[in-house]
Amino acid sequence: MHATYSYPSYPYTPSEEQRTGTVRRHPVVVVGAGPVGLTAALDLARKGVPVVVIDAEDTVSVGSRAVCYAKRALEVWDRLGAGRRMIDKGVVWKIGKVFNGDGLVYQFDLLPEPDHKIPAFINLQQYYLEDYLVAEARKSDLIELRWRSRVVSLRQEDDHTVLQVETPDGIHAVEADWVIACDGAKSTIRKTLGLEFQGEVFKDRFLIADVVMKADFPAERWFWFDPPFHRRQSALLHMQPDNVWRIDFQLGWDADPEEEKKPERVIPRLKAMLGEDTPFELEWVSVYTFQCRRLERFRHGRVFFAGDSAHQVSPFGARGANSGVPDADNLGWKLKLVIDGLAPDSLLDSYSDERVAAARENLLNSTRSTDFITPKSAMSRIFRDAVLELAAEYPFARSLVNSGRLSTPTTYSGSPLNTPDSDAFAGRMVPGAPATDAPVERSDGQAGWLMDALDGRFVVLYGAGTEPVPAEAAEVLDRLAAGPLPLVWHAVTDRRRGLANELVDCAGRVRERYDLSPGTVYLIRPDQHVAARWRRFDAAALIAALDRATGRQPTGR
Repeated sequence: MHATYSYPSYPYTPSEEQRTGTVRRHPVVVVGAGPVGLTAALDLARKGVPVVVIDAEDTVSVGSRAVCYAKRALEVWDRLGAGRRMIDKGVVWKIGKVFNGDGLVYQFDLLPEPDHKIPAFINLQQYYLEDYLVAEARKSDLIELRWRSRVVSLRQEDDHTVLQVETPDGIHAVEADWVIACDGAKSTIRKTLGLEFQGEVFKDRFLIADVVMKADFPAERWFWFDPPFHRRQSALLHMQPDNVWRIDFQLGWDADPEEEKKPERVIPRLKAMLGEDTPFELEWVSVYTFQCRRLERFRHGRVFFAGDSAHQVSPFGARGANSGVPDADNLGWKLKLVIDGLAPDSLLDSYSDERVAAARENLLNSTRSTDFITPKSAMSRIFRDAVLELAAEYPFARSLVNSGRLSTPTTYSGSPLNTPDSDAFAGRMVPGAPATDAPVERSDGQAGWLMDALDGRFVVLYGAGTEPVPAEAAEVLDRLAAGPLPLVWHAVTDRRRGLANELVDCAGRVRERYDLSPGTVYLIRPDQHVAARWRRFDAAALIAALDRATGRQPTGR
């Protein structure tokens, strides 16, 4: 019954700098080859930026660790070439169920609307995910992976940074124009710069057990409050590939982490849940404490913090890697524009502005989940239990139940890069919102998806409907697409008309989800967030919005 995964061992070879004793300046150095660091490297390489990735280990993460990956992160990985492999291997799910005692309180659907390329969630062990990202990175001539290389210090100069890196052959210097610190919750770079987290550590402990077994549970998220097998505590169940099941048990603050990880303590808990006669084997066990903390700012000179090095949340709601991947996605295109001289250095400050706002939102949701799951007082527990009882009968109470608000992408509603609406629109696609998908037919007649057309460049969508695109608008858009800024435009039509840059709204979902009536124009950022929209084409307004989205126009901040 054991999982079949074999941990890879990536080869260590000394770099040219270390072999020759010379110091070479690199455009970008990413520290940490976890999901966030590898995502940042892949995104920058796709944009033509050479990247060195430094990691202290020589394999992927041991143990399944993070397992739940949300639609938005999967869309990013799909754009970078690894998403399909993850989805094919992972367990696809969208239904969650909440139990109180042994009774079902209610269930929810995380993607009730049809016609999306990417599922709401998959469950996949982190070692598979990292393995697939490494495989994709090794295809690129612009990514250099340096294993068994540990950053021991960092010094910032006016126009570059100097890292001291320890390898089996000693310590040597590596210079970089920019550094992206993705070196995790215990970040050496964060400590080197003397930066502290803000937030709180919650007084509760949870046991994670990855169990290999053959079971009839469906591919759903099941969460119990006060289950009969674990009274006055909570439990969580997720299916993973290879007959591996993730089971979480709330332990309480007084639990001894080392004792609780011992098989003689874990196995009785599992037998109480699964039954005495259910055969299973332990694959991985860990005990964790909730932490909801973040840095005040994510940019410090030429160093950017992303993922767990920048923020930490409780695991309920799957907000760890699913908030770290958008960090990398937000930063990559801005860094590329600054490197190419197409945007001012100040654009990089918006990375911190936007992702700190996202972290604040994630920490708020995570803290509320923690408060509901682990009440801090007798009165809080009474309120929680009353809400659960009401929710079983009355839908209004279900919005108060919080077993972990599942990860959703942040809308950058207060971003200085947005151009505010001047026209009336319906729906969720406000400036700052993450773009949503829809089926389309491409100009070559093949079925496709809107998200594939939002390919890492600025994208202008022109709602053509059944009318031709005005010659003046097409001329301006062609001129912008031929300019230095990475930009492409598409005419969204109601039926196939043979245009070179046509997207046929074959199911009407683009019009529905974007309120894309004829003549409407959308500007989408390279990270697939809406930058601006108008009810009619206005060349001056579009150019001003591009200037604003690239930091080239004062925003009155």
